[in-house]
Amino acid sequence: MSPCARAGCGGAILDGYCDTCGLAPMPASPVPTGTSGAVAGAGAGAAPPTGRQTGTTQLGHGASSANPGSSRVSARAASSVSRGSQAAAGSRRTVRSDTSRTSTSRLGAGLVAIPPVAVTDARKAVMAVAEVPEDKRYCWKCGQPVGRTKGDRAGRTQGFCPNCGSAFDFNPRLGPGLVVGGQYEVVGCLAHGGFGWIYLAVDRNVSDRPVVLKGVLNSGDTEAVEAAIAEKRFLAELEHGNVVEIYNFVEHGGAGYIVMEFVGGKSLKQVLKDRMVGNGGQASPLPIEVAIGYVLGILPAMGYLHRRGYLYCDFKPDNVMHSGEDLKLIDLGGVRKIDDHDAAIYGTVGFQAPEIATDGPSVSSDLYTVVRTLAVLTLDLPGYQRDFKHSLPDVAAEPLFARYESFYRLLLKGTALNPDDRFQSTDELADQLLGVLREVVAVNTGQPRPAVSTRFTTDRWHPNTGAVLNWMDLPDLKPNSEDPAASFLNEIVALDATEALARIAAERQADRVPDTVELKLRQVRAWIELPAPDKARQGLAAIRAEDPWEWRVSWYEGLIALAGRDGASAVSEFDRVRTDVPGELAPKLAAAMAAELAGDPAEAAMLYQLIVTVDPGSVTSVFGLARCRAAMGDIDGAVAALQTIPPASAARSAALEQLAAWLMHRSAGTGNLGDVATAAQAVESASVDARRRGELAATMLEQVLDGLSSGRLQPQPQLQLFDQPATEPGVRAALEKTLLGLARASSDRGERVRLVDRANAVRPRTLW
Repeated sequence: MSPCARAGCGGAILDGYCDTCGLAPMPASPVPTGTSGAVAGAGAGAAPPTGRQTGTTQLGHGASSANPGSSRVSARAASSVSRGSQAAAGSRRTVRSDTSRTSTSRLGAGLVAIPPVAVTDARKAVMAVAEVPEDKRYCWKCGQPVGRTKGDRAGRTQGFCPNCGSAFDFNPRLGPGLVVGGQYEVVGCLAHGGFGWIYLAVDRNVSDRPVVLKGVLNSGDTEAVEAAIAEKRFLAELEHGNVVEIYNFVEHGGAGYIVMEFVGGKSLKQVLKDRMVGNGGQASPLPIEVAIGYVLGILPAMGYLHRRGYLYCDFKPDNVMHSGEDLKLIDLGGVRKIDDHDAAIYGTVGFQAPEIATDGPSVSSDLYTVVRTLAVLTLDLPGYQRDFKHSLPDVAAEPLFARYESFYRLLLKGTALNPDDRFQSTDELADQLLGVLREVVAVNTGQPRPAVSTRFTTDRWHPNTGAVLNWMDLPDLKPNSEDPAASFLNEIVALDATEALARIAAERQADRVPDTVELKLRQVRAWIELPAPDKARQGLAAIRAEDPWEWRVSWYEGLIALAGRDGASAVSEFDRVRTDVPGELAPKLAAAMAAELAGDPAEAAMLYQLIVTVDPGSVTSVFGLARCRAAMGDIDGAVAALQTIPPASAARSAALEQLAAWLMHRSAGTGNLGDVATAAQAVESASVDARRRGELAATMLEQVLDGLSSGRLQPQPQLQLFDQPATEPGVRAALEKTLLGLARASSDRGERVRLVDRANAVRPRTLW
């Protein structure tokens, strides 16, 4: 209770009235538009402001602790998000144009089926009893509970806040049958929001079309209402299939209303509630692929607003409607122009970015709300408005993060505390989110979901590399096609390092090509290939000094470490890249190579397997997976991996050669000629020239003959080795035939003699 402020009264305010004089509290000073609290006169029943656990509020929140990470992986991922500490004081990120445009309004992005939601009949959506539950009644100004039951006295629906004295009124202002603006006949209440009740009405002028009336300002000041309506008229210019349509703006009884399209269906908040009911009252988050599908489906609407110069400000599950097979972004009351620094700011605790109170809203803060919504849709997170207001659960406490690490990294980046560390455009977010969805679907179904990256080239495995780890097999970066030096870079893409550097130097000296970041990165790549790591590092340091958020610097730092066989440093660098572009496969492949080089075959195998699951055509990943399995003693697993390379692939022969080598090595230790027979079949089916096939066969047969002669291997007549039984006479006959075949094919007389001598030496003994 607070004391009554009236002179001479010693009473206290109880539930909005003085218990001595019986009068309402003295009125509080008005709150000017654009400051904390709701817009002046926004009246009753607005949701609680900052600090409450629910509701849409003005202004922002204070800073919070960084997102936590406990596991080895998550700790690196969390620490890799922040680049702000590397930037010069006061510097902000400069956003370059993003040439990728992957946003799609197709629900599920063609990767996951999301059942349609029946379109609700407008009149059935009207509340039977228009009443705000007591536990939802808060003062619009200070956020304290109001209208609550005290003893045997029922909570008031109208009165004054006992904390700050502001008036509250939870009763609907518009009743059924009332005509607003001379055109819209009220049917009833749909919901209660930040500016009071939201009503269903029918448009008498347009065939009784159902419409929604939502307050923009409740005030007795006619000029203030007119100003508020004028401020929102730009919403009528918005036209997008995923954005609710605004029809009109009207005034009635000292209040202004937006007239908008009625969208029948379910909000994503209602979808979550329905799942909880179906789960016996226990939380039931959306499957991760469905939630991502929803967000990908609504991102085009956000992108549209941003490109038109507007911010949405209050994105959350409540404001996304699933109607039929479409999604709609509803409740445009918080939309404001990007360059409007005076308008009131609205957002919701648990979704709103932490810098809003000090820096105001931005595209980055809008995307923060989108990613927070994704977290709320997929996690059982009851404390997301309190304990995790600006953070995520520990990986150890959230199995979803362990299973889908790329998803966790995307959430980390999207909700980074520093706005410059987040996604900077809807297209950037959509591109990475689509990549994460491909991973999730591939992991869940076992069906590959490869796609062409907008940032990396395809697998660069080369037959000369064979089965060994080589950083040159990694995909390369694609330059930004809008860079002024892009056409020149395309001309030199096939040149070797020395030639490329020479061409760059010549063009720069003649001032025929600008010294852009893409050109500098191409120089760095050439220096790594030479190798000239010191020059490469100097080039990268210059780029990072200009832009601490240029993630490609970490990519090339990782390549330098790989080329120098420094596995630990490579692991650290590629871990940063994986968080910067969590939907890309190339950084995972690089991280797998780094882990393998650092002596962690289990971690490397996990990453290689993930890539192969999404894109079996990544030959470099298949060889890496096989190497790691072999290193862990799983020869059968290594063989199985190599056997997935299709016969038509240029890598098939190298795979079969490596497969044969591992089987022969195991056979030497176990004495199992079955491995030798399998290796022999692999060599015979290898699509290599006859000479190479003969050399492989000869090497294998000599090893087997040595084992049989010494007794380390026991004959197995039922097995066939190059069309001969696996006995000493059979192996000798096969080896003789192979060596003589090599002799006939040789053009060197001396070599032919040596091969014939070897054939004679191993010929099976006869009686003649």
